[in-house]
Amino acid sequence: MKLTTIGCWGGYPYKDAGTTSYLITADNGFQLLMDVGSRAVNELEKEISPLDVDAVIISHYHPDHIADLGVLFHYRQLYPKHLWSPKVLPVYGHDEDSYEFSKLTLPDVAKGIAYHTAGVEQIGPFDVTFIKTVHPVVCYAMRIVERETGQTLVFTGDTGYFDKLAPFTKGADLFLADVYLFEGNENHPAHLTSKEAGEIASKAKVKKLVLTHVPQFPGKGIQEENYLEVLREQAEHYSKGIPVDLASPHKSWDLGAL
Repeated sequence: MKLTTIGCWGGYPYKDAGTTSYLITADNGFQLLMDVGSRAVNELEKEISPLDVDAVIISHYHPDHIADLGVLFHYRQLYPKHLWSPKVLPVYGHDEDSYEFSKLTLPDVAKGIAYHTAGVEQIGPFDVTFIKTVHPVVCYAMRIVERETGQTLVFTGDTGYFDKLAPFTKGADLFLADVYLFEGNENHPAHLTSKEAGEIASKAKVKKLVLTHVPQFPGKGIQEENYLEVLREQAEHYSKGIPVDLASPHKSWDLGAL
């Protein structure tokens, strides 16, 4: 399984890069797009054709995670029919917000599918399980397992700290964590801090922690130069030997090589 960053800023695009979106590529070539934040379609084109996405999964309906979903639909709807064979795109999301869930369907283009939050959702070669996070709107973290290899990715979506997140993450090859805050802001109602992400990675004994939904500016008292490296170092201090990486556009990780 390969994970590729499409966008990784939290909240809004900044400095020619977009917000949360990731491409998950299975060993058999299946392409799963996880969240579709701002700029996602343009950045996705640098990796694969948006026509080649096999499925989409959405953690929650805040704009920085779905801003380009409609744009992706239009891309596939308006692309000349004589140049490709149109297919309906399955888009998985929770249905606890019926209005937002309804937007996942566009006739002949995309079909919204409510994922099984209490069970296992099979999406192509992946088995996906879910846990509700701490966030102002309903959001789900995802544990994505490639059936053939057993390689495991855990994505927090957006979340504040809660005790069940470490058990949910246990043993993952890669832990992709929302870290919008620096150490010292623990127990925030919407996002993790660098310290909390590092501690979860340590408790869960993951192979690698990757920080995403990163902030556009340094925390109080932190110099602007290399402030994201400070964020990474804070997380690494608490991960106790587990390597920590920063997401950046088009950076990728092969989970089989971790």
